[in-house]
Amino acid sequence: MVGAIVQQLTRKMSVDDIKAAGFETYFVDHTAGVYPQFASGTPWTAATMQVKGDVICDLNEDLAAEQKARVVYDNILRLSDDPDVSNVIRFLREREIVHYQRFGEGLRLATERQNQKNVYAINPSFDK
Repeated sequence: MVGAIVQQLTRKMSVDDIKAAGFETYFVDHTAGVYPQFASGTPWTAATMQVKGDVICDLNEDLAAEQKARVVYDNILRLSDDPDVSNVIRFLREREIVHYQRFGEGLRLATERQNQKNVYAINPSFDK
């Protein structure tokens, strides 16, 4: 969705617009294509996704990821003056909140059941 917003906002850019916005280096590499990268310019990589294989650990990581995404959307809303962009970002922000709530419920359920067999792939207290 964010990629679609970027495409809609940039589809009619002229070379002069690209230069005025300071996007020459981006344009040289990607034209006006949406290239997944962080605001710092660092390309997105799957290495930023953390998975341990432990349900409690992974759910905590998921909770943190949802909060980080919410903060990004909050920051975009602080900078956006386009109501169409802001409305979509608000929707995405609300979705992150719901995801956070669902992961929290999953963590609560997993925590309640952590002494049962097979919650962890390997649990030394059960798997000998």
